[in-house]
Amino acid sequence: MAVILHQSNPSHSHGHAFGYEELENSTADESSSRQNYLGNTSVRAAFIHVIGDLFQSIGVFVAAIVIFFKPAYKIADPICTFFFSIFVLGSTITILKDVFRVLMEGTPKGMDFNSVKEVLLSIKGVKAMHSLQLWALTLNQPVLSVHIAIEENADAQIVLKEATEILRSKFTFHTTTIQVETFSEEMLDCSQCQDPKD
Repeated sequence: MAVILHQSNPSHSHGHAFGYEELENSTADESSSRQNYLGNTSVRAAFIHVIGDLFQSIGVFVAAIVIFFKPAYKIADPICTFFFSIFVLGSTITILKDVFRVLMEGTPKGMDFNSVKEVLLSIKGVKAMHSLQLWALTLNQPVLSVHIAIEENADAQIVLKEATEILRSKFTFHTTTIQVETFSEEMLDCSQCQDPKD
């Protein structure tokens, strides 16, 4: 059972690159390695459950042998139960953290807000950005939404294409929503355009 549950996911692609072969290949490789690393949470939980049952059975067997040969050592049973409960708690904490990260729409694991911001601001023609939001739709599907303010003479479509390509290649975002707008000085003082405070 444990061997069946520990298999990796097959890769999946529809070829959304629309002629950008290099981007699709790099993102597919990184995305599939990310999926293999994170896997399906339900399968991971089932795998840990199976392993936990195996350890619990071994613990009960060891405690039974100790009690059978030394009836005075009945304390072996609660000691084995205590160690098993510590093992179960330790092994489920990572799964719980991943599940809560998705449920609370937290920043995806391994993504840094400031790194994404720096990459967006490094794109030619981008003067500012605001309303940057990163969250995990699922463990394997990080999502981004952002407003990019560009210079008046910059081509919005070129900036949009470059931003989309760089975000998908560097950070393996599953979905990106980018709104391009012309920069105005008012954005610098706008309270809604500021970065979130910790």
